[in-house]
Amino acid sequence: MSAEPADAAARRQAPAVVCYPNATLPEPPLALYVAARSGAVEVARHVIAPRDAGAFEVPAGHFFRITCPQGSQVGDLNLFAAQDQSERFFSGKTRALHGSHVTTGARLWSCLPFLRPMATITADSLAWYGVDADGGRVHDVIGTRCDPYTHHLLSGGEYHHCCHSNLARALGAHLDRPAREVEHHVHDVLNVFMCTGFTRDTGQYFMKASPARAGDYLELFAEIDLLGVLSACPGGDCGAEHSSDSALCHPLEVTVLRPPEGALEGWQSPAPNGYSRSHGDPRETY
Repeated sequence: MSAEPADAAARRQAPAVVCYPNATLPEPPLALYVAARSGAVEVARHVIAPRDAGAFEVPAGHFFRITCPQGSQVGDLNLFAAQDQSERFFSGKTRALHGSHVTTGARLWSCLPFLRPMATITADSLAWYGVDADGGRVHDVIGTRCDPYTHHLLSGGEYHHCCHSNLARALGAHLDRPAREVEHHVHDVLNVFMCTGFTRDTGQYFMKASPARAGDYLELFAEIDLLGVLSACPGGDCGAEHSSDSALCHPLEVTVLRPPEGALEGWQSPAPNGYSRSHGDPRETY
């Protein structure tokens, strides 16, 4: 332990400063989206089996709803630009812009150099949960995804139904390539329905039983053409463990909905970030 300096109290009293004040972020047109959602028709439905994953596509200007159809179940969501897997969901920047957990009105942002909204959350049946006594919240962008490498590191065992492996298999099946060849595209997730936070004493990431029940949902609007991959976590509601064959698990469901013709008049899919990408390099001629 290092010795505490005489001015330790003063140092601790330094004011907290939000790294990325988001008051200047363009506001999503939620009223337009809500109006467009009225009368939207289902065009596809995907059932994600417990301890497995599935891929689905959502055209720009459509909605997709992730639902717990049978019981409490956490889902790990990856998003890609449909035609370019190098543009993918950036959980870290989403966290920096919107906070550690997301709900209605937050946007899911893509990685650099694209940095544009991929999807906007338009409805959340668990928005009532707020913050509990442990500091837990729902729908986090802080956890990475359970993976077989960490499992092997901590236990020495092989487990093939961690969310990372599930996502790799599902993405590989969609692209008709082996999981080993595409797993580098699998990235940090939106933990749908997962209740998490950090312990106050050690600052460790914790999970607790998801408050989701049969019928709960998270609904999003696709800002660009999307390829989604969703894993039904082997931890079930993640109230006790993950990477497990003993946890009670349920399926998840993804429903894709098309709004009525003309309902999105004036809306445009966002272009990639406008930064020149010159990075101050004198060799660049941007």
